[in-house]
Amino acid sequence: MHDSKSRVRSATVILEMACHTLMGIALGLGFSFALACFDTSSLAVLIAHSSEPKATTIILVSFFTLAFGVGATLTGFVFTMMEKR
Repeated sequence: MHDSKSRVRSATVILEMACHTLMGIALGLGFSFALACFDTSSLAVLIAHSSEPKATTIILVSFFTLAFGVGATLTGFVFTMMEKR
């Protein structure tokens, strides 16, 4: 009986972590695309004039996506553990 409760709890925690990760990735993608497309920061000009604009864009989008995804996952983990207490 105790084993099935711990399996259900671990499955619930894993599902919640996956949801937080996906939310962070979506926010990171939206932020990086907005940052690259809006010309207020002149970032689009810097990317366009770089030697490899496609690689620069991929690196920028990947960095922000990973940073937001990891941040949301860690924050979700803390919230989940505090809720389970």
